[in-house]
Amino acid sequence: MEFEELLKIVSQEDQISDLHLTVFSPPYIRKNGKLRPYDKYNKELSVEDTENLAKEMMSDKQYKEFKEKGEIDFSYRIPGTSRFRVNAYHQRGSVGIALRIIPNEVPTIDSMNLPDVFKRLAYQRMGLVLSTGPTGSGKSTTQAAIINEINHNRQLHIMTLEDPIEYLHKHNKSLVHQREIGSDTNNFKRGLRACLRQDPDVILVGEMRDLETIQIALEAAETGHLVLATLHTNSAPATIDRIIDVFPAAQQDQIKIQLASVISAVIAQQLIPTRDQSGRAAAFEIMMATSAIRNIIREGKTNQIYSAIQTGGRYNMTTMDNSLLKLHHFTTFYHAASLNEIKLCKQSFKFS
Repeated sequence: MEFEELLKIVSQEDQISDLHLTVFSPPYIRKNGKLRPYDKYNKELSVEDTENLAKEMMSDKQYKEFKEKGEIDFSYRIPGTSRFRVNAYHQRGSVGIALRIIPNEVPTIDSMNLPDVFKRLAYQRMGLVLSTGPTGSGKSTTQAAIINEINHNRQLHIMTLEDPIEYLHKHNKSLVHQREIGSDTNNFKRGLRACLRQDPDVILVGEMRDLETIQIALEAAETGHLVLATLHTNSAPATIDRIIDVFPAAQQDQIKIQLASVISAVIAQQLIPTRDQSGRAAAFEIMMATSAIRNIIREGKTNQIYSAIQTGGRYNMTTMDNSLLKLHHFTTFYHAASLNEIKLCKQSFKFS
């Protein structure tokens, strides 16, 4: 089986999210969140196989960077099939390749069965909307759905900074420009600073990785832009703490005030296996920026955020445990943050 044929077959199978290629092993796939050998290709890959595959997927510029730095992120596409987010890396003198499958079709809020509050976020005029969660939790897909909603319903200028570009958005009612880190701009910090001079209405930052990127994102939200960004945190309180703690102690009081004024929402998410193991469903913790939440952030009392989310149902807020309980998957207790809350919430739901 040729490499391109392997990619086509893998990308067309339901529930496969990732493909791993490494030496002295057949390809591995991640299906429904679980890693396993790919049973349709049992040949072990050689050192030459993975080296040649990596070179085949990269441009000359990318391959040079890969050899210099030892790893590289890039996107790859085979006409007529899905796109792939690729990370190639060196390990023990050979090349390993991890490919994330990206569907050709941009997801919508409706097709993903996301809560209605996500549409409300797409119609915000300004502010900071953060998607958080571990790697592989669907943050990029959720953000793509929000961008898609804006693109099809509002006449705005959307700028994205991604590493690499995943979903390809076509101009609709909005004008969409997508910039890839490494090929279109050097880094998030530089790209975001330049973005502010490109007359954007909406800015998507693939990941806020450092102090300067976070600072520019806060400034962008403060000056009238809608900013969507991701962080690798698991909850709203942890997200607020992470942003504040990045800054020196002398600046933190000012950052609390600034963050409290621009934050619109924090969405923490997980992908949970369904009961029959046929797929995965998204569970969310949703924090909306009410006046109470803003006061908590301003005063540095992030330990009170969870309680505010628990009592904020009328503002479309929900805890992760409550979301898990509503999904009613067998993994609810394993993924829950608070077993005590599960016991309390359980009284409100009837189980079959």
